Amino acid sequence: MSTPWSAQLRGRRVRDTEPEKTLRSAVPALGLPFRLHRKVAPRCTADFVLPRYSVAVFVDGCFWHGCPSHGTRHFRGPNASRWEAKITTNMERDARNTEAARDAGWTVVRIWECEVRADAGRAAQRIAHAAHLSVPVLPGGPFQPVVTATSKVASVPSSSCGRVGQ
Repeated sequence: MSTPWSAQLRGRRVRDTEPEKTLRSAVPALGLPFRLHRKVAPRCTADFVLPRYSVAVFVDGCFWHGCPSHGTRHFRGPNASRWEAKITTNMERDARNTEAARDAGWTVVRIWECEVRADAGRAAQRIAHAAHLSVPVLPGGPFQPVVTATSKVASVPSSSCGRVGQ
């Protein structure tokens, strides 16, 4: 059933949202080159990737992906059950995509829209931290551990929304 709220949501962008563009403008300031909308696993395209570091970044909208702080918990109206199913399906797909990207050798960083809006620089720092954790150190280099494919799911500083290392 069409409602005024569903009509407003129907026109939302899928790619190149404002939070994505804001974050993408903060990342190069840290000296991290990236590529847009790259497939990192079958049926899984990241919002942008840092290919040199094998880092895949997903910027998730609070409403569409069920942010624990800002996502809608209880839907009302004639389409409530459909909206609940939609958000649940999105969250399940996010978990599958994260797993598939990790299995393909990518370090996955998931950032909430609200994190970017609150402090894009801090969100970009999370990406930089993940990138630097995923770079193997050659013998004779600084005394840091070599990061292996299995340890690439290293913990990244937590956010206000509780997405630690995702």
